[in-house]
Amino acid sequence: MEKPQGVDWTVIILTCQYKDSVQVFQRELEVRQKREQISAGTLILAVEDPETQVGSGGATLNALLVAAEHLSARAGFTVVTSDVLHSAWILILHMGRDFPFDDCGRAFTCLPVENPQAPVEAVVCNLDCLLDIMSHRLGPGSPPGVWVCSTDMLLSVPPNPGINWDDFRGARVIALPGSTAYARNHGVFLTDTQGFVLDIYYQGTEAQIQQCTQPDGRVPLVSGIAFFSVETAEHLLATHVSPPLDACTYMGLDSGARPVQLSLFFDILLCMARNVNRQDFLAGRPPEMCQRDTCVEGYLQGARAELWKELHDQPLTIAYIPDGSYSFMTNSATEFLHNLTCLGAPEPQVVHSQVEESELLASGSSVVSCLLEGPIHLEPGSVLQHCHLQGPIHIGTGCFVSGLDTTQSEALQGLELHDLVLQGHHVKLRDAPSRAFTLVGRLDSWERQGVGTYLNMSWSEFFQKTGIRDYDLWDPDVPAADRCLRTARLFPVFHPSRALGPKDMLWMLGPQDSGGAALRGWRASWRLSWEQLQPCLDRAATLASRRNLFFRQALCKARQVLEARQDLSLRPLIQAAIHEGCAGPLLTTLDQVAASAGDPGVAARSLACVADVLGCMAEGLGGLRSGPAANPEWLRPFSHLECGDLARGVKALAQERDKWLSRPALLVRAARHYEGAGQILIRQAVMSAQHFISKEQVELPVPGHWVVVKCPARVDFSGGWSDTPPLAYELGGAVLGLAVRVDGRQPMGARARRIPEPELWLAVGPRQDKMTLKIVCRSLEDLQDYCQPHAPGALLKAAFICVGIVSISSKLPLRDQLLCTFGAGFELHTWSELPHGSGLGTSSILAGAALAALYRVVGQAVGTEALIHAVLYLEQVLTTGGGWQDQVGGLMPGIKVGRSQAQLPLKVEVEEITVPEGFVQTLNDHLLLVYTGKTRLARNLLQDVLRSWYARLPAVVQNAHSLVQHTEKCAEAFRQGCSHKGSNMDP
Repeated sequence: MEKPQGVDWTVIILTCQYKDSVQVFQRELEVRQKREQISAGTLILAVEDPETQVGSGGATLNALLVAAEHLSARAGFTVVTSDVLHSAWILILHMGRDFPFDDCGRAFTCLPVENPQAPVEAVVCNLDCLLDIMSHRLGPGSPPGVWVCSTDMLLSVPPNPGINWDDFRGARVIALPGSTAYARNHGVFLTDTQGFVLDIYYQGTEAQIQQCTQPDGRVPLVSGIAFFSVETAEHLLATHVSPPLDACTYMGLDSGARPVQLSLFFDILLCMARNVNRQDFLAGRPPEMCQRDTCVEGYLQGARAELWKELHDQPLTIAYIPDGSYSFMTNSATEFLHNLTCLGAPEPQVVHSQVEESELLASGSSVVSCLLEGPIHLEPGSVLQHCHLQGPIHIGTGCFVSGLDTTQSEALQGLELHDLVLQGHHVKLRDAPSRAFTLVGRLDSWERQGVGTYLNMSWSEFFQKTGIRDYDLWDPDVPAADRCLRTARLFPVFHPSRALGPKDMLWMLGPQDSGGAALRGWRASWRLSWEQLQPCLDRAATLASRRNLFFRQALCKARQVLEARQDLSLRPLIQAAIHEGCAGPLLTTLDQVAASAGDPGVAARSLACVADVLGCMAEGLGGLRSGPAANPEWLRPFSHLECGDLARGVKALAQERDKWLSRPALLVRAARHYEGAGQILIRQAVMSAQHFISKEQVELPVPGHWVVVKCPARVDFSGGWSDTPPLAYELGGAVLGLAVRVDGRQPMGARARRIPEPELWLAVGPRQDKMTLKIVCRSLEDLQDYCQPHAPGALLKAAFICVGIVSISSKLPLRDQLLCTFGAGFELHTWSELPHGSGLGTSSILAGAALAALYRVVGQAVGTEALIHAVLYLEQVLTTGGGWQDQVGGLMPGIKVGRSQAQLPLKVEVEEITVPEGFVQTLNDHLLLVYTGKTRLARNLLQDVLRSWYARLPAVVQNAHSLVQHTEKCAEAFRQGCSHKGSNMDP
């Protein structure tokens, strides 16, 4: 599937609150650029907010300044100029506030979705979904300007939202529909019939919300996305030098300005709304500002006055998308779990995870990026993320468990959790890495309030149950209004004598603490509140741990896909491993699968995957993947494979591979040799067709007597490529073809005879009476290039070897072999009146003709079906690796269907198709052979096809199945004497 056309962003900026996280999130942007989610030419920047409380508006102004500064420097300016905005598409993404259910924020919250078309396998975060929406749905068609997008919501936008950008100026907000009930706790736009925004309400009154109702009965929600035209962006950028707005940028703060908190929607955009007057605007305050911040009211009025002066005359319009959806990611665990699960779904959602006993996962549950070993029960409405657990474990309904590994599994065994949020965190305590674990209830509130719950019970009930007292959690001078879940020192982060684990929190769930040991251990620990924990979170370690777990489960997936012969592509996983520097473990896993495989198909596919890894490591450099694979350094591992010692062969391949990893050219050459190793295994599998080469001794022709074989060409009507090994025995093949004369003649053939000289005389020509190439082989050295298709006479040399006239590995010289066995030498001619590489099956049919002539000249008769299998064998020896459709089409007369089953040994069966009287003449009347003058070597095409098949690219797998299905439909059409869709072919 082609990727939809998207915006080629000039700059993408991700804003974040914490200075120590800038590099972390910069790397995440770079990873997405490598995955091709972001164009290679896009400037990507993670930018720290000047202060944690500058708000979405201040963060936008600061990000816009940074973008203009970088673009100005790129353009050669020494000062910031807004001129650079005129040809720029800028995307600003705001990380927003802390999120209690993901240490890396709402942007990096993982979702239970997969993208099967993604070129690189990866867990999908909310940021990835928003990038896709902005780049491929909302952004296309927009003029140069600045897009601003929050990351604290889940969005759904149709592929073509129908936004009209004709004659656009000013700013535009994107609104998605919501119910009036939902709007009571959110922002909503009031608009006129022309699409101009009149006002913006936050938690408006019932009357205000009803005013905003659209014809569909829903209201346009403030959805966190806005667009500024170049003109409007220039006006906004101009405010960065005006006090007190200069304090929103790093330049102002570096100059000593006092920070000011601004909202993107309720300060910057609100001043453009048509019904808002200056007096009311200056007196208002954004919802982001705490109600107790009365000391900054005058400061905020000054900031709003500057915004009014610059932006009020700019038009603000709305793009309402009725087919989309919006859901703000609140701090409610209930809502969060609802967003991540699909209650009532027939199957649990298991994404990028390996689960040993998946039947224990209930419908309405979700598992993302996990390794679950042993019996792990997961009840409806519960979510597991980033966990490596070992059962038996039972997680009841309404739970969110994240960030645990096998060392914490024991703490969960024997418990049944319900309505709980259990998380493992990576923290840094005075620069020392550590782990911390938090446990809260699904119903607990994260808002700052004096009345609340903990572990789904009142504080008094919690104190009574656990023996904990309020003085354990809060200092005496903390006001009652501030005594809440956020400020309670509940969570142990360090114990002086032992490592901490989930048990240091889970004891609170049990009956009264026996002897008070758990309570004493808890009190002896250094504990932090949730607010105190946030600055200690090690987001780099968190993301690194997630990547590590993702690849651990990915390696398990790779092993399972290969060993179970699943039609799933590992190419996206391979690309992910390359981008993340995890190629080594993947190569080791593939080696292990190949070495232990009892099936040559599994081993060959594993080696092909190794070749893919090496090819991807070259990153498009180093030359073409197709090429020679006979370097002497690789002969030792090849010889082990040829002898059937798979384990030693794979080990020797890996040892040799390690010498070829230093630069792209060597990587590509190593990949070619791994494909060559795979061809050895394919050859061994195809050589099982020897079981069906039956021969009968007949009288020898007299010396000098020519045995002549003439053959037609072939045309295939359906199914070509399904006959190609390994498809022929992994998928099963079916091809409908027919034998055809060209210009009324059988255009190719072979003839052979015995000669007195103990030599092999070979000749190739365009006609039986015109040989243009003559070769005399007097020694085995003259035959050594039999496996090089380009070499002169290679096909004829391979034919002598396959018939058994010559043994290339024998210690006897060629002369002695011929005299001892036959008392004579041989002369073999082949000819074809068709152009080389015509696509009419020439090489395979000529191979069949040569084999038939040689078998007969040594006193053996073979049937046509035996000859079909003999050609399969020869083409493996020749290394062209062809299928069976050419020889079936040209060696069997008339119209026929050849079939092979998905099994070994490889056997081809042929069914003659009986057609209605007169149909053959009708067919002849409709066939025209046109020579384009373009030739190709089947081997190069085959290598490309086999590479795609072994990679199990979805399009190739689907096409392969379709080929077989269409062949059977085509055969039935021939039986009926019909062409496409049953219409009669008669003129």
